[in-house]
Amino acid sequence: MKSFKTQSKRVLDLMINSIYTNKEIFLRELISNCSDAIDKLYYKGLKEGISGLTRNDFAISLKVDSQKRTLTISDNGIGMTAEELESNLGTIAKSGSLAFKTENAEEIKGDDISVIGQFGVGFYSAFMVADKVEVYSKAFGQTEANLWVSKGTEGYEVKPCQKDGHGTDIVLYIKPDTDDDKFSDFLQEYKLRSLVKKYSDYIRYPIKAEVTEYKELTEKEQKEGKQRESFKKWETLNSMTPLWKKNKSEVTEEEYDGFYKDSFFDYEKPLKHVHVSVEGSVNYKALLYIPSKTPFNYYGKNYEKGLKLYTDGVLITEKCADLLPDYFGFVKGVVDSELSLNISRETIQQSRQLKQIGANIEKKIKNELLDMQKNDREKYDEFFQNFGLGLKYGIYSSYGMNAETLKDLLMFKSAKDGKYITLKEYVEKLSEEDKFIYYGSAKTVDGVKNLPQSENLLDGGKDVLCFLDDVDEFAIKMLGEYSGKTFKNVLSEVAQSDDEQKLNQENDGLLQEIKNCLDGKVAKVKLSSNLKSRPVSLSSEGEITLDMERVLSSMPGGVDGVKAEKVLEINPNHAVFEKLKKIYLEDKDFLKDYAEILYFSARITLGLEVENSQEITDKIINVISK
Repeated sequence: MKSFKTQSKRVLDLMINSIYTNKEIFLRELISNCSDAIDKLYYKGLKEGISGLTRNDFAISLKVDSQKRTLTISDNGIGMTAEELESNLGTIAKSGSLAFKTENAEEIKGDDISVIGQFGVGFYSAFMVADKVEVYSKAFGQTEANLWVSKGTEGYEVKPCQKDGHGTDIVLYIKPDTDDDKFSDFLQEYKLRSLVKKYSDYIRYPIKAEVTEYKELTEKEQKEGKQRESFKKWETLNSMTPLWKKNKSEVTEEEYDGFYKDSFFDYEKPLKHVHVSVEGSVNYKALLYIPSKTPFNYYGKNYEKGLKLYTDGVLITEKCADLLPDYFGFVKGVVDSELSLNISRETIQQSRQLKQIGANIEKKIKNELLDMQKNDREKYDEFFQNFGLGLKYGIYSSYGMNAETLKDLLMFKSAKDGKYITLKEYVEKLSEEDKFIYYGSAKTVDGVKNLPQSENLLDGGKDVLCFLDDVDEFAIKMLGEYSGKTFKNVLSEVAQSDDEQKLNQENDGLLQEIKNCLDGKVAKVKLSSNLKSRPVSLSSEGEITLDMERVLSSMPGGVDGVKAEKVLEINPNHAVFEKLKKIYLEDKDFLKDYAEILYFSARITLGLEVENSQEITDKIINVISK
């Protein structure tokens, strides 16, 4: 028995118990080693002109012996001599694949060679599930085969053995089940099939396994109650060629849609797919999808964004969140690139390459969305209906840092026709003299149209954007302006004309008395011709608008002290104003009831909460009966 050539027990214990957090990836690691061994022989055949070494001649196989509790992973690759077994498996963290890539870097650059391993520790993940490992190997062109055997940290042994054909057989003696781990699962067909599909589906060589099939019974046999006989059959478990590595012209729409449904468990077709192949400062291939419907938990805290990340066809992580900004978290898909991985290959290092890929994908998604907005507006409207809220949060949550990226993707309903309109389309309809992009907040388009101040603007030929989501006004505050035009809430106080200023001065006593009657509910009372046919309304002055106050106060726990500076506007051309003047002269005590009724009717018109409704009802009855 030989000891490992490093600080053996400590290092191997680290390999088994610390580096890998997920036991099931042992199969991924061993299959990747098999793929590397085949690639080395294929490269040797190309380099030396050896016939009979085409890709069709190679395969990886899995075989289970339930009685012996063994799982055998075999390849017909380059194999290893006794010295190579000693060097590669007797020395932990020595990677034969890395050495191969380093020595042949220039020569294999142009060939279809993709050696995966780089750290020399993946093999030892076998000890997570096996208490004994045997490696039977015969190097290509050699007559002698050798066996490497180990039970873990105790050491290993290398000795001659019998083996037909070149390549390597790795025999795992699966551990007994425990209370915490059911190791027997790794001897089950369904488990091996699912692991291959999950982690190694795109290994370029066929991964074959013996699977159980059942003979079909004749109608007579069925009536006789005869049981179906089972038999074993070799079946290829992996797809080998990933869709994203094919040329776009080779893939049909049905194949794109089918891959999406199967990979992301959606019964509906995606709204759009994006097939990307990038070569340059960073190389990667990607297949991205925009779902047609919002996932049920998309706007919840538990939603996990991210793309499947592969390197050389081997799955590294199911959801790589670093490849997508939060506001594009709706995108599903895969990215395949050679990246700097951590030693366990379960996670990736934070690298410049990863950031470049993420930035490139972000730009690609934005351009695809803008193209959809321009050339397939109906589809973009559908997309925005589902995911537009996330784009708005992208501006708000970043304090405007993402505004440049997202502003042209935003849309709001038009109060004029109820259809979506972009900020660019709104501004294009303005004249040079127009300074404002007007908007109003409500729960519906009709709610915005019915705002007293909207009526005047719409009749004057202006349009009003409908802010129907709570985040809208906060996002626009972060945006600040668009194409030189300032956003203006229709309920914001507007400058008075000279005639209005004179009229307000003449009625200053009445207006001050109404303000006093409202006892701090408003900061100002004024006359305004902006209301057109409405008798009264509320507006605000300052940064906090009426709708922002509503949103902040409705948040869990509320936001204390954040109030809009409310302005009660009275229409001087309405009969109500004449009534107010008369009451002010004849019965100032009665004016308080009248003022409060007007104030709360203004709140109701704007959809704002009304407290003490019974008290207001009593005042209305009092006014009617007087």
